[in-house]
Amino acid sequence: MATAQLPLPSPSAVTPGEPVQRFVFPGVTWSDYRAMADAFGERHLRLAYDGERLEIMTVSRLHDKFSRLLGRLLVTLTEELGVSVDSAGSTTLDREDVERGLEPDECFYLQNEALIRGKRDIDLQIDPPPDLAIEIDVSRSSLDRLEIYAKLGIPEVWRFNGEILRVYRRQPDGQYVVGDQSGHFPQIPVTELATFARRWAETDENSLVRSFRSWVRQQIGEEGQRPPATP
Repeated sequence: MATAQLPLPSPSAVTPGEPVQRFVFPGVTWSDYRAMADAFGERHLRLAYDGERLEIMTVSRLHDKFSRLLGRLLVTLTEELGVSVDSAGSTTLDREDVERGLEPDECFYLQNEALIRGKRDIDLQIDPPPDLAIEIDVSRSSLDRLEIYAKLGIPEVWRFNGEILRVYRRQPDGQYVVGDQSGHFPQIPVTELATFARRWAETDENSLVRSFRSWVRQQIGEEGQRPPATP
């Protein structure tokens, strides 16, 4: 395995006093980034690479809490709407041709689920990118993660800062436009997922999911007949 010889991060790249530690390395080549990603493996760290800088960030309990909870709510939504889904979690997404890479908090295949069904590994050089990614912004990244998502071709990104959920939809020019409606679930006001996520300290997750499921069924009832399951 190649060993990356990275320049040391400057003191300003590490923010003291935060529950999340962050290190940003300048002047990182693609081969350096890949060597570091392979070396860290399954450790509880997130890497992001913007073509020049490598960011390594630890993840707090609250960050993980929101990530898992929103992921569960999204999967529950697919169940109720009959949408096929493949949960890709925080798998590493990268492409050498655009020299970008990161690990989302959660990501999902929806429309393209059938194209990657049964695959153990995803290669974005030949496979489609996930249809949707979730970003938890309770700790601010030093890199422009939306720019990385755009280069990787992710159609939709949900960003949650602990209070508000925003939906970013990628346009034909490669830029994201923020709104309150998902292209994947147009019949549901998905920004209302934040209402349930904010209740994380009030009750257990199963109770939250049950409450959310009831809310989704109410929304479906208001819209009319429940849509059929996708094959």
